[in-house]
Amino acid sequence: MGTTLFVVAMLVFGYASLWFLVSVMVKRNDVADIAWGLGYLMICVYLGLSQERTLVPLLVYTLVAIWALRLAAHIYLRNRGKTEDFRYQQWRVDWGSSFYLRSYLQVYLLQGLLLWIIALPIVIAGLSAAEELSAYTYLGMAMWAIGFFFQAVGDYQLTQFVKIRTSKEEVLQTGLWRYSRHPNYFGEILMWWGIFVITIPLPNAWWGVIGPLTITLLLVFVSGVPLLEKRYVGNPVYAAYQKRTNVLVPWFPKSR
Repeated sequence: MGTTLFVVAMLVFGYASLWFLVSVMVKRNDVADIAWGLGYLMICVYLGLSQERTLVPLLVYTLVAIWALRLAAHIYLRNRGKTEDFRYQQWRVDWGSSFYLRSYLQVYLLQGLLLWIIALPIVIAGLSAAEELSAYTYLGMAMWAIGFFFQAVGDYQLTQFVKIRTSKEEVLQTGLWRYSRHPNYFGEILMWWGIFVITIPLPNAWWGVIGPLTITLLLVFVSGVPLLEKRYVGNPVYAAYQKRTNVLVPWFPKSR
């Protein structure tokens, strides 16, 4: 397992460095968001070519590939024809003359490290050569499917809302967004826990729990929810929305 993890780490390092060069050429750092999902697809391709291709690993690769391709396509279409994402624009200002160095270290290499950690369940599945499906397989697939629904539908609803809103101060409060302020992040987290659950019967599986724990902590406390919630500070409509709507796990709105 150690050798495979090292090879995957080197692949991810090269992959992240390549995308940094792309970002310099196109003069926008938000290509990192497209690279995120495709990095997991690269790991699946490597494992599929280098390890025995049996049922459980192929199932995991397929689920990850569906997620990765949809996410990359969604982000590409969302960003096409627009200026660089506001987060990266702000970093250009904040980082000043050290922008390129800090971009390489804090955007691309850090993202690569997180990608490598979160991908642990994929590596564990790839090394297992497991053929038999178990109750954990079906439970994990169900979790993944529910998560995919929340992410894909949540992203679609947000995209449609952005097209028709008349002000950036408006807040989406219908569809899945009526039950969660971040249904797409909830879906992302649930999918990764589903992938982990599929691997529970496999050797070294419990090392893999680091993966979904990392993406959960990242989205809930670091780069996901906090950044977006901060953007709406001072917005009275969003403040009212916060009071009646769960931040992540979908549930019925609280009475006003």
